[in-house]
Amino acid sequence: MEYIYAAMLLHKAGKKVEEASVKKVLEAAGISPDQARIKALVASLEGVDIEAAIKEAAVPVAVASAPSGEAKKEDKKKDAAADEKKKEESAAAGLGALFG
Repeated sequence: MEYIYAAMLLHKAGKKVEEASVKKVLEAAGISPDQARIKALVASLEGVDIEAAIKEAAVPVAVASAPSGEAKKEDKKKDAAADEKKKEESAAAGLGALFG
């Protein structure tokens, strides 16, 4: 994960994601870099629009976690109606016991 974080940090800073720069970021973080992993990372990011990839990955999470306001209102109305019905039934059961 730290290799990906290094690439994202470089991208955010406006730097080109290259082997030497990824290695420097990892070393600055106190990580002993693996040259093979760095090469694989840089090769896999070749030609990738990182900004588009970040936006594409973030959108489904935001959409899925945002419930509609209408659904919330309807649920509250249903819950309130169910609570009221339970209260009425409870009261009726209590009266029935009195005249039993």
